[in-house]
Amino acid sequence: MTARAGAHDHPMSFNIECRACPRLAHHLSEIRGIHPDYHARPVPPFGDARPELLIVGLAPGMHGANRTGRPFTGDYAGVLLYETLHRFGYGSRADAVALGDGLELARCRITNAVKCLPPQNKPQLDEVRRCNAYLEAELAVLPPSSAILALGAIAHQAVLMALGLRRSGYVFAHGARHALPSGHALFDSYHCSRYNTQTKRLTPAMFHDVFEAIATRRATQSGAPARAP
Repeated sequence: MTARAGAHDHPMSFNIECRACPRLAHHLSEIRGIHPDYHARPVPPFGDARPELLIVGLAPGMHGANRTGRPFTGDYAGVLLYETLHRFGYGSRADAVALGDGLELARCRITNAVKCLPPQNKPQLDEVRRCNAYLEAELAVLPPSSAILALGAIAHQAVLMALGLRRSGYVFAHGARHALPSGHALFDSYHCSRYNTQTKRLTPAMFHDVFEAIATRRATQSGAPARAP
């Protein structure tokens, strides 16, 4: 099953006009005034509704998802992510430029802990909590055999929050794998941001290793050899 850009068919109806967080709603209103051609609204998830792999990011980037309306599309943070998704057979192409570029995801879905662009890309805890109901709804229909990939500590914590789990039992670390009571496996990676990749905190090899671990888990479940990148 594949899904085109903008697919967001999960139990909790996604509200592109959501203004539940006053600070974020005001921020987006200001951006629409400066950049009337920007999406500048909540950004829906992208990909399969019941994926093998759910990727959870932090929040839309100012000139990426906030501009284009699709996660990790149109800015530097998406470069390594979509190249890797293509490499491991999840993406139909190795880059994400804009809506209508023909990109499709198979067996994979991308969402964010916070669906709106926060000032300075730093959401407040109450905003993460308020938006967490959307992530909770996505996790509720995620097949138990699926893997979850958290990009960064905030995404990791948002997943635990949505599942009602304590942070102390599942500590974030790049390359970590956590067995969850739901049957899912939670994998951790540093966020594929420009800062992390340019400073080499996260290299392509490090990121690929996480996807190799995800592929190995899937192969072990199915009894088939891991998909070769």
